[in-house]
Amino acid sequence: MEFTLWARDLARSLLAEPLPRRWAHSQGVAAKAQSLAGLLGADAELLWAAAMLHDIGYAPSLATTRFHPLDGARYLRDHSAADERLARLVANHSYALLEAEERGMRDVLEVEFPILDHAELVDALVYCDMTTTPDGTPTTVDVRLSEILTRYDRDSVVGRFIRRADEDLRTAVYRVEARLFLAER
Repeated sequence: MEFTLWARDLARSLLAEPLPRRWAHSQGVAAKAQSLAGLLGADAELLWAAAMLHDIGYAPSLATTRFHPLDGARYLRDHSAADERLARLVANHSYALLEAEERGMRDVLEVEFPILDHAELVDALVYCDMTTTPDGTPTTVDVRLSEILTRYDRDSVVGRFIRRADEDLRTAVYRVEARLFLAER
C-alpha cells in the first residue's frame, strides 16, 4: 500500500499543477491497471505504480531529453527509491523503443533500461495506456490511436512512431482483452 501511495503522490507532485490533463490521463491509466489486479497477482501493485508514473517524464522539471519515457525512468532511477523493474516499465511503456529509434536514442534506452522479460506485465501497461484518453476516461485502442494521430503531424517523430507501433500496440491490447475474457468465463 505504501508503494502505491508513494507512486500516486510522486505523480501528483510532478504533473497535477503544470500538466493537469496529463495528470488526469495518469489517474485513468492507473484506474485501468487496478481493473487488471486479478490477472497479475503479485505484480498488480507494480503495474499500478507504473501506470501512475508512466508519463512523469513530461513534467517540465524532468524533461531534459524531451523523450518522456527516458526522462521519467531516469528520474525514478536517479532521484527516488524506485524498484528497477518500475523504472524499466516506465522507460519502455507502449513500445517506447520504437519511438526511441525514431529519435536516434534506441541504444541509450536499451542500455540504460532493458525491456522486462515479462510479456504479460508489459502488455498490461500498453493496454492501460492505449485504452485511456488524454482526459483519463476509458476508450478503445482504435479511438486512442486515431486520437494520437490527430494531435501529431503525420511526419513528426510521434506520428511516425505511432504508425510503426500500431500493430504491436493493438496486438498487446488484444492479448490483454483475451485474458480478461477468459478470466470472466
